Amino acid sequence: MKKIIIIFCVAAMLGACKKSVLELQNPNQITTEIFWKSEADVQSALAATYGLLRDVDGGFYGVRGIELGNGRGDDFFIRNDVADLYRLSTFTNNADNGTANSLWNTSYRAIFRANQILENVEKVTLEGTKLQEYIAEAKFLRGLNYFILAINFGDVPLVLETAKDTEGYFKEKSPEAEIWQQVIADFTAAGTDLPQSYPATWVGRATKGAGLAYLGKAYLYTKDYAKAEETLKQVTALGYQLMPEYGDNFIATRENNAESVFEIQLGDVGGTEAWGGENASQALGVTTAQEFAPSEVGGWFEAGPTDKLFNAFQKEKTVSGDFDPRMYATLVWNYEGATFYNRPFSDFNLVFGFKSLFKKYQNYMQDNELSGSSGASNYTSSNNERALRYADVLLMLAEALTMQGKTAEAYPYVKQIRDRAKLPQLATGLNQTQMMQEIMHQRMIEFARENQRFYDLKRWGTLATELANSDKVGKQFFVPGKHELFPIPQGEINANQSITQNPKW
Repeated sequence: MKKIIIIFCVAAMLGACKKSVLELQNPNQITTEIFWKSEADVQSALAATYGLLRDVDGGFYGVRGIELGNGRGDDFFIRNDVADLYRLSTFTNNADNGTANSLWNTSYRAIFRANQILENVEKVTLEGTKLQEYIAEAKFLRGLNYFILAINFGDVPLVLETAKDTEGYFKEKSPEAEIWQQVIADFTAAGTDLPQSYPATWVGRATKGAGLAYLGKAYLYTKDYAKAEETLKQVTALGYQLMPEYGDNFIATRENNAESVFEIQLGDVGGTEAWGGENASQALGVTTAQEFAPSEVGGWFEAGPTDKLFNAFQKEKTVSGDFDPRMYATLVWNYEGATFYNRPFSDFNLVFGFKSLFKKYQNYMQDNELSGSSGASNYTSSNNERALRYADVLLMLAEALTMQGKTAEAYPYVKQIRDRAKLPQLATGLNQTQMMQEIMHQRMIEFARENQRFYDLKRWGTLATELANSDKVGKQFFVPGKHELFPIPQGEINANQSITQNPKW
């Protein structure tokens, strides 16, 4: 059974505490003076930092993060049940949007915790290479959170140490290019010093492969294609491979498999409160599947796929003339014999007029999403979010090669993706433009609902065009030069006179 690495004992402690003038110490309060004593303390601090990635309100891989990360794409819609989510999805949000602001706050909480680890880990006696590995792990987590901030907010404050006084909290924004430099530095350290694997009890911790894969992704986002190629080729030598069945990547019984490079560990354990925050009552699963499920099986039906995605899957049939197996794993629609949650698809009411529902990451083997898979928590799913898969490494590598004009060298990596999908052989002799069109198409259908599409379109410079050429609700409100980024939270603007708002906001 996987070990959930989310621990609460230090979550509230990860902030400095001052002694009183009488030098009294509360025995019930953990402070920095008494905490950093053992390797277990370091592990607990890391676990509390990992935990924010699936935080219920602001974690990029928690329920709101999945909705936020996908909601602005041309392949995804969010209905108007939760006003902040709907406004994000329809480009009608403002700087007071709670969902976007929670992403900002949670990312900086994680950065604060990572910085604390880096400042205190040397106080602990560690054997062998443990010190450099823990430093690399903290840098990985800091780099990942700055990656999240860069792709969502652009220019943000660069905080590399815990604040020593009140003035230390009020930093001006650094240019996005400097944020990317830090992301690359942190992922470089992770790719150098993290171990290639851990014992089974520590499954889910960042590895050398995760550090290198995210480093390659950072190079791709910053258009340093030569370094992206060099870095991602290192990942291909580490033993990862595509799962034979695409759908095995999105069900709870196939977690942490050979294709998983970095995975957010979830569990239907802990407390019974799915929205409890960091305390003893918090469930360690997420409610994403319940929010996406239709109302007939106890879901809130907050989000779903557009018909643009539904149609994109049908661009090619398999060599046997069937639908792409990724379509069957990602969506459910009214094909012959289709069932969902052990019921005929015809039982479900598609009230928004779209033709399909998301199947990927749903617990559709159950009768409903009303309870967790083991009954420990209401509405929670223990199905891990696969933050980065080896399929992403292959398509990123193909893109890095293609953008350098090495189109012929990209073929083997695209071929692996197409072969698993049982698609016909790709035509030979594709030029750079044609190969990029193929890669863009494959990324759309390979990574649907995986917090990728919007950010891909943005970095390719095709966001406005693809939104206009879609059936996405709210596309008419998209403003180029504005909605590619979230605004800096209004509360931050009000509190910090050194920070300025993003353009057009």
